[in-house]
Amino acid sequence: MPAPLRLHNTLTRKVEEFVPLVPGKVSLYVCGMTVYDHCHVGHARAMVVFDAFVRYLRLRGYEVTFVRNFTDVDDKIIARANERGEDPNVLAQRYVDAFRADAAGLGLVAPDHEPRVTESMPEIIALIVTLIDKGHAYAQDGSVWFSVSSYDEYGKLSHQKVEELRSADEALGKRAPADFALWKAAKSGEPSWPSQWGPGRPGWHIECSAMANMHLGGTIDIHGGGLDLVFPHHENEIAQSECGIARPYVGTWMHNGLLTMTSGQKMGKSLGNVINVHSALEAFPAEALRLYYLHNHYRSPLPWSEDALPEALGMLSRLYDAREKAEAMAGDDEPDALAKELGPDAAAVLELGRAFPTKFHQAVDHDFNTAQGLAHLFELARAVNRFANHKKAKSRGRPIVEAALAAFILVRDAFGLMAMPTHAFHSEVKAKRLAALGLDRAHIEALLSERAAARTTKDWPRADTLRKELEQLRIEVLDLPTGVEWRVRLTAD
Repeated sequence: MPAPLRLHNTLTRKVEEFVPLVPGKVSLYVCGMTVYDHCHVGHARAMVVFDAFVRYLRLRGYEVTFVRNFTDVDDKIIARANERGEDPNVLAQRYVDAFRADAAGLGLVAPDHEPRVTESMPEIIALIVTLIDKGHAYAQDGSVWFSVSSYDEYGKLSHQKVEELRSADEALGKRAPADFALWKAAKSGEPSWPSQWGPGRPGWHIECSAMANMHLGGTIDIHGGGLDLVFPHHENEIAQSECGIARPYVGTWMHNGLLTMTSGQKMGKSLGNVINVHSALEAFPAEALRLYYLHNHYRSPLPWSEDALPEALGMLSRLYDAREKAEAMAGDDEPDALAKELGPDAAAVLELGRAFPTKFHQAVDHDFNTAQGLAHLFELARAVNRFANHKKAKSRGRPIVEAALAAFILVRDAFGLMAMPTHAFHSEVKAKRLAALGLDRAHIEALLSERAAARTTKDWPRADTLRKELEQLRIEVLDLPTGVEWRVRLTAD
């Protein structure tokens, strides 16, 4: 069993040793999408962060039960359906399907359970009944409200003061401004389900308490989600669950920071500043998005600009190039003697490669610091690139880079990065960047062929002119001993 992780717990505001309830097993619940629109790159940060977290836990030997839900009935879904004159269930299903396509495109591991609110009504209603029976909730005019004053610890996650709160849920019959809806009485034209209080539908918060309990039961090890869910959603989840199911509800609360625009705003549909995941995936490989998220600490705000993905793709390309150079090396000498013979660049690769697993796990084990773990990988990749310039590296350098190649595999398994053959990666980059920039591949290849012919006839002025013409199209030409290759330059400058 691996050494314990240390994780920042939002509840205590401290980095603590993580000790699962059952040794070797982890129960993890992550709040999923409210499916009234497409998933945008702000949402995808949480999806990729917790995808990598699940991968890493499993790599470290933990048996993980991972639950991520769909909220498929909600005020926003109903409002959007009404705007479009559409059945809310049809709209929700369309965006469930769209999310699953985005998840596949991003390479996310499938949750062990993916419950939906509309398929969990018996469990939701049963929990509401329990809360009423225990004196924590009350029915009024077909709705049911959670009595915040009945739970002395309300506010312990967000540090909100109850006396200053007013719930967004408004209707006749609330006894206190902070009380929130567990069950909403049906309105004309809205989806509803039968209950002992009359037809209606769940409030937003009760659903996650019920679905987490249904699939994980009682206290769960880790609950994750975006920082914007701390209040009111997760605060209300704690109240409902600890009053109706178990104390404590969650051992460790993990919250990822939000994407921010250059203006300082968070990315959000209501602000009109979103970039949808499917649009980003049309222009960039999924691994560029994954690296963009994981190259920063998960709790930090993450700035978004038009350069964010080109910069991430550039970093990813450097990793693939280093791996390609290492894979091309041959030789079978004893590595330590060879490093002494070939000099300091070889010794640096050997030392960094051997130290990498320990340094990587130490970084990531401390509050899932993927940024520091990747920093060690980039340091190693730079060393590989320096060593690759040695005149004997290609013919004899393989023993020096074996540990570096193992490091690339470790990061692949831990984070889902560098999972493609190098040629496939560069082919995908070319196809997506050419399409995104509106460049004609046939025209580019014709220019390359013309340049090759000019070089064959030693018409160097014409070859140089064609190279400059290609550079203006953001095509970088690489004249290598093995032949001519070309890449799409990722930035305009």
